[in-house]
Amino acid sequence: MSVTRAQVRGIGHYLPERIVENAEFESLVETSDEWIRSRSGIERRHFVAEGQTTSDIATLAAEAALADAGLCAGDIDAVIVATSTADLTFPAAATMVQAKLGMTGGFAFDIQAVCAGFVFALSTANALIIAGQARRVLVIGAETFSRILDWQDRSTCVLFGDGAGALVLEAAEGTGETSDRGILASDLHSDGQYRDILYVDGGVSTQSTGLLRMQGKEVFRHAIAKLAETAHASLERAGLSAADVDWIVPHQANLRIIRGTAQKMGLGMDRVVLTVQDHGNTSAASIPLALSVGKGRGQIKAGQLIVTEAIGGGLAWGSVVLRW
Repeated sequence: MSVTRAQVRGIGHYLPERIVENAEFESLVETSDEWIRSRSGIERRHFVAEGQTTSDIATLAAEAALADAGLCAGDIDAVIVATSTADLTFPAAATMVQAKLGMTGGFAFDIQAVCAGFVFALSTANALIIAGQARRVLVIGAETFSRILDWQDRSTCVLFGDGAGALVLEAAEGTGETSDRGILASDLHSDGQYRDILYVDGGVSTQSTGLLRMQGKEVFRHAIAKLAETAHASLERAGLSAADVDWIVPHQANLRIIRGTAQKMGLGMDRVVLTVQDHGNTSAASIPLALSVGKGRGQIKAGQLIVTEAIGGGLAWGSVVLRW
């Protein structure tokens, strides 16, 4: 049976030039390189330059993905940007990327599901392609979390970084079998009763900017179980199991969460693409960044089965199973 699959045509990323090592935080808060590494696995992260915006870095990642795909902006039907740190309240950062790429056709919009944003964006792009509303979709995760950090809160300011990753999804014909390339299944969830364990304490209707607030122990408590459950759900929906997985490409938030999730799935760390040590938590950008870096390292190859999973504020969480 012939089916439409959303296949990855190209991928790219951008990391800001400024690299911030853990030691830099020792002059801001009571912390140390050893303390940060032992609790998160993070060694360094990137911060945007003065005046550099989320749409700026999203555009650079998009250009890299288009180049990798051998396409130009005019070949794209839709742009989806997953972000919690858009340049303005409106319009969407995606429309700004659309303009910077020189696109005058198609459509563009943002998705806001915090760290789970890219998974939600992938699932949405897949649905658009299957429905025939778009043939090629540029899916971007981009964040400038350095703009919303409380530099006096050592439990959060050391964890996050800035960056952007992008991929091009393209409609292609599949057989309907698990051997097809492209997105095979997804699984999405949210539960607003947990809002207060990870949020920004400001917004438009409160007429304040706000800073990131997190109850780290509570987020950790939810993360491992929910991430493993959603990964298994996507795999089951695709007719596959953890034994079929070549790579887990998880949200890069915390090394202990990544290890715990892999263990709960019955997979070793040798099957996990890991970038948290160099990027920190880049929220919606972390999965596409890891996919792009993983491909660049030679880890991710055509035909391999990949599971991506993420959890973030909301709480919102989900996973996608795709064959590269």
